[in-house]
Amino acid sequence: MRILIIEDEVTLSKTLSDGLKEFGYQNDIAENIKDGKYYLDIRNYDLVLLDWMLPDGNGVDLISDIKSNAPKTAVIILSARDDKESEIEALRAGADDYIKKPFDFEILLLRIEAKLRFGGSNIIEIENLIINPEEEKIIYDGEEVELKGKPFEVLTHLAMHQDQIVSKEQLLDAIWEEPELVTPNVIEVAINQIRQKMDKPLNITTIETVRRRGYRFCFPKKEV
Repeated sequence: MRILIIEDEVTLSKTLSDGLKEFGYQNDIAENIKDGKYYLDIRNYDLVLLDWMLPDGNGVDLISDIKSNAPKTAVIILSARDDKESEIEALRAGADDYIKKPFDFEILLLRIEAKLRFGGSNIIEIENLIINPEEEKIIYDGEEVELKGKPFEVLTHLAMHQDQIVSKEQLLDAIWEEPELVTPNVIEVAINQIRQKMDKPLNITTIETVRRRGYRFCFPKKEV
């Protein structure tokens, strides 16, 4: 599960990030709306922790963008405003929850778990292919496909952006925690694993290479 923290209080965002990592959540930190939009453009998030007041605008105004591009992504507003009207405004804007500052981390964690547990499903279903990111599971024609780790994440990211060309750099930024520390050939390795472990045995094509530009999810496309 990946969480985006959009919070300009450096100490708070670091505390949240460290705490979430201890419970197995991957996360990124943005200190303003501009950086938040950057991360939302390159990565898929299960949940966004969004501060109300940010240096370059109102965090609540970002909710509509998040929901229009990723309706299954949960949004929890973090705010120092403790009035009923603000909470109503945030929820009407599309927020899934509203938590007043200061808050107890354990309570926040429980609220996050609840939203991820009962929120919208990120399962991808295309004809007879099912990709379940939450359980790291692929089902084709009712049979489970053995594909795990980075190849699974690459396949999932491309499937979530089907019909779009995604470059190696975009895949690195979206999937690897420290993309600057790995070489682009790890993408080629992951794509090869997908083709050898999934496409070839099932006689299908899920990913096509677009010369000099990147990769595109193209299922369903039968081999000839």
